[in-house]
Amino acid sequence: MMGAAPRLKDAGLAALVALALAFPLIGFETAESGVGFTTRFPWVAIAGAAVFAGRLLLGLLPQRFHLRQRASRSTAVSDGKFVKLAAAALIVFAVLLPVLPFASRRSIDLATLALIYVILGWGLNVVVGLAGLLDLGYVAFYAVGAYSFALAVQWFGLSFWEMLPLSGVTAATAGILLGIPVLRLRGDYLAIVTLGFGEIVRIVLNNWTSMTGGPNGIGDIPRPTVFGMPIAPGAPAGVTTFNHVIGIAYDPIQRLIWLYYVALAVALIINWFSLRIRRLPVGRAWEALREDEIACRALGLNPTTIKLSAFATGAMTGGFAGVLFAARAGFISPESFNFQESATVLSIVVLGGMGSQLGVALAAVILATLPEFGREFAQYRMLIFGAAMVAIMIWRPRGLFTVRAPSVRLDQT
Repeated sequence: MMGAAPRLKDAGLAALVALALAFPLIGFETAESGVGFTTRFPWVAIAGAAVFAGRLLLGLLPQRFHLRQRASRSTAVSDGKFVKLAAAALIVFAVLLPVLPFASRRSIDLATLALIYVILGWGLNVVVGLAGLLDLGYVAFYAVGAYSFALAVQWFGLSFWEMLPLSGVTAATAGILLGIPVLRLRGDYLAIVTLGFGEIVRIVLNNWTSMTGGPNGIGDIPRPTVFGMPIAPGAPAGVTTFNHVIGIAYDPIQRLIWLYYVALAVALIINWFSLRIRRLPVGRAWEALREDEIACRALGLNPTTIKLSAFATGAMTGGFAGVLFAARAGFISPESFNFQESATVLSIVVLGGMGSQLGVALAAVILATLPEFGREFAQYRMLIFGAAMVAIMIWRPRGLFTVRAPSVRLDQT
């Protein structure tokens, strides 16, 4: 056990580091007039005091509460009935959300956004969590799905339902094209190449004006219809609206509710697919590649096909999310697919637990909805992400929920 003086010294050093970081980050703010800066030194002092107190309290905790002692038991929760009950409760809540008394237009739209991030998290979870391939350019597949849908609508008049599978196939093709040149890379080198790929896609979208509209983006993106019938107050001659068939008055929130249920259905199908594929030989091959590529090769598995299948599967899921995003927003531009989106999705996977479906879903809901509850949260979004990442790495290095289930269970009877 450390004495009082060493604890105070350790907490003081942590506070000094926090002050050094907080001074340039939150110590200044652009003036309301847009010219010059205003100081916020009290917030810097609060940040330093909070770090000092937190580090001091952490040092006072008994050794048995430290994370290194608990890390070996972090998988106990994910194997019990708690995960199944929590997942079932979340599904029931998600299905009933639009009809709950507190449901509003804003809450349904926010829930749709959260589902899009859940789908993105599950897609990247295949690449990072199961196959162990660090991808920092995952937003590129998100953009490919969104732009393929928008361009197909603009040029060929295709519908949402026609482009949902086709955009997934297009994004999967982009994943294979990315996977081919990085087959020999791993670790930091793989991360750098994928980061460059994401930036290349964004720059191409921003500069290829004749194709993508450049910074002006693409608008008038339609939302999904109901069996070919649009949800609208009226329609051109020869087209029957869903409201006319059902005999109910049109309300703009109906389109939001329908899009929400479409996103929920896509998320549930992707979740079922992910749980099934991880039990198949290809899923076991991903996990073998994650644990040790050399041993994987020694077992006769082909790392080339394993990596390509992981990139293709994860990219296809990202393409589905891109179509849903384009339909929700009705407008897309290259600024919607910057590196911050990749960092957010990667944070979701790390915070939720690499390989865990439920953990990734919970982390996606938290990180996607937290900035929407106030301007202060939105302003300090990345700061909150960074603090959450540090906390997770200290207390639960494998994430909120982690899955390291054995591929083969021996019968001990």
